[in-house]
Amino acid sequence: MNKAELRSIWEKEEKAAHIIGWDFSHIHGRYEEEDDLPWDYEKTVRKYLNRDFDMLDYDTGGGEFLLSLDHPFDKTAATEGFKPNVRLCEEKLLPLGINFKECGTPSVIPFDNEAFDVIINRHGSFDAGELYRLLKKNGIFITEQVGSDNDRDLVEMVLPGTDKPFPHLNLKEQRRVFENAGFHIIKAKEAYRPIRFYDVGAFVWFARIIEWEFPGFSVERCFDKLLKMQKVIEEKGEIKGTVHRYLIAARKV
Repeated sequence: MNKAELRSIWEKEEKAAHIIGWDFSHIHGRYEEEDDLPWDYEKTVRKYLNRDFDMLDYDTGGGEFLLSLDHPFDKTAATEGFKPNVRLCEEKLLPLGINFKECGTPSVIPFDNEAFDVIINRHGSFDAGELYRLLKKNGIFITEQVGSDNDRDLVEMVLPGTDKPFPHLNLKEQRRVFENAGFHIIKAKEAYRPIRFYDVGAFVWFARIIEWEFPGFSVERCFDKLLKMQKVIEEKGEIKGTVHRYLIAARKV
């Protein structure tokens, strides 16, 4: 394909970059990530989740993972702050009897003190002191987080010199945050694993969705660098980057 044809394809992907919930099915089969982390977030949550426990999923997204746990609805609460997902959760979770509330401020969560036995959070913001307030004695917070080095090599390919959006998100610093808030760390792991894109259009869609990592990215602005990516894919079959993840399970003592 010539440059004009490639630009047209990539601009279509750019325009299509919208999601509801956290649904990456648009690029399914065109990229891979998180399929070989040295832990299983779902198994970790299930390990500490008793069916008698009151549970909160903070920043639930579209509620997809929460519903997959099949926890009793009358023992389940959730929050979300992203407006399109809030509407989705109101339509999907409230009719089930799940105690869903809109919340986009992790330091002010609208539930009573010591309301939960378990709080979970995947790839969302959190405030350790507020979590401590919400948990019952011996309650557990479980989170899998995107680290500060996530996708940095990909960012450098198209937007060199871009600052990290969340430089303090790493296991060493966040472990200290929880310990200072009064938690006992019961599980802590960190990993750097590959992310692969098999066509540049999939990367364009991804970079527009993850806009906080790729600020100001556009096909027009980064076209020459995208052409370099295209050449790499033609030669090697993929563009390879690095994801940064960490997992913390912490008990209130």
